[in-house]
Amino acid sequence: MEGTSVGEWIAFLVLAAVAIATALGTVAVRNAVHSALFLVLNLLTVAAFYLLLNAPFVAMVQIAVYAGAVMVLFLFVIMMLGAERVSGAPGMRWQIPLALAWGGILIGGILFAFLQAPMELPPAGSPPAPLGDPAAIGGRLLTTHALPFEVTSVLLLIAMVGVVVLARHHGSGG
Repeated sequence: MEGTSVGEWIAFLVLAAVAIATALGTVAVRNAVHSALFLVLNLLTVAAFYLLLNAPFVAMVQIAVYAGAVMVLFLFVIMMLGAERVSGAPGMRWQIPLALAWGGILIGGILFAFLQAPMELPPAGSPPAPLGDPAAIGGRLLTTHALPFEVTSVLLLIAMVGVVVLARHHGSGG
């Protein structure tokens, strides 16, 4: 492809390998803390992808929000509940073939969509569209994507209320 250096391709391939390895580590390990740490590495790798795409604002938001706040919350909940180890349930063996089938369907759908998408490059003289401009992101969140933005905030509020209710119920001994 034009405009892409060999170094960028090598960085992309290395990051892709790390992303796949950490994603597999997230679902393969039996210790929940180790799984959460693999997920942190995966989220940091995604942030590096954003940097390769010249979107530093989105990369920093990825690190601050997901790799920072959300994963600290996950680790806190894992430690609070004492659920470091995942115990294998003997009656759940049917989940492995089901998960493999759904994973195959997902990969097939992604490949189909990728192969059907037109591969059009922008004209040589046109500047690339700003990918991670904070003003553009804020404008789209509050105009074009206002409903999904508000639905997400309501879902987060419901989750917080649910955690408070469960914590009070669990803390009162009943």
